[in-house]
Amino acid sequence: MKTLVLDEQQIQTAADILKNGGVVGIPTETVYGLAADALNGAAVAKIFQAKGRPMDNPLIVHIADFADIGRFRLVREVPESAKALAKAFWPGPLTMIMKRTDAVPPEVSAGLDTVAIRFPAHPVAQAIIRAADTPLAAPSANLSGSPSPTTARHVLNDMNGKIDAVLDGGASEVGVESTVITLAEGVPRVLRPGGVTVEMLREVLGAVEVDDAVLHQLREGAKAASPGMKYKHYAPRANVVLLKGSDEAYLNYVNAHAEEGVCALCCDEDLLSLSVKTVSLGRRGDYLTHARHLFDCLRKIDENGTIQTVYSRLPSTEGVGLAVYNRLIRAAGFEVIDLETI
Repeated sequence: MKTLVLDEQQIQTAADILKNGGVVGIPTETVYGLAADALNGAAVAKIFQAKGRPMDNPLIVHIADFADIGRFRLVREVPESAKALAKAFWPGPLTMIMKRTDAVPPEVSAGLDTVAIRFPAHPVAQAIIRAADTPLAAPSANLSGSPSPTTARHVLNDMNGKIDAVLDGGASEVGVESTVITLAEGVPRVLRPGGVTVEMLREVLGAVEVDDAVLHQLREGAKAASPGMKYKHYAPRANVVLLKGSDEAYLNYVNAHAEEGVCALCCDEDLLSLSVKTVSLGRRGDYLTHARHLFDCLRKIDENGTIQTVYSRLPSTEGVGLAVYNRLIRAAGFEVIDLETI
């Protein structure tokens, strides 16, 4: 697998691979994506094969201009709500779901009648899309279920030998996947939280609902309308356990379980009070930083090689904290210990 540096020639090399039905790891401001020509079903199928991703888990289509939606006939109709959100947040970490046309292969939408679309802010991602002259389907460039990649090194660790190339664009700025909102039915509804918060969306649209699957497991038999809804995701090999309670209760519980193979995923303020291995997300309450560091921290835990259990405090569900909460609760397989009840 080639590692391409950031210059015009290498961007064109990546674009040529994509035009010919190949798969390339590309940087975005959220996480690294595993890109293929979104209008080529056979190319998109290679993404699922490389990731080991279930075929009923839909992908996001990435564009480099709002006009690409109409140019490539991606949706049946662009609602006014989509235009308002695009004006406020595109390019950026927001994905909008709308009713798709037949131009979008069923492999992209997992057989649904909708398509998820995003205009990424990363200049390299935009340059590759323009050079390839096609929208790109691009889920996170990791093995399915494992922590998402925020550096080219993470992509190499997971995808070496499985894809054609990876383009190194430095560390991802946001650090968690985009916010996903569906505009395809009734009141706009957030299916996956991210850097564009529910509060920000409500400032533009007014009424915005939050899907129950953001905080809880998807109901048995329900179809995933967005990536990140249905399966256990973002998980290191170590077992992640979330602890709900006060700062003091968190510290006391972790220290009472200070056994070999235990690690605390914590905040800077906790470091001197813990008697186990520690990995810090940043200062307490700084959820923008926590989001940026989360997946790198989870990967460092696995790289340690000796950690079997990770105790993390349960984040807030306000602002970007909701995105961190959503990723951690899935990494933990929804295992939460309420310290006030034990």
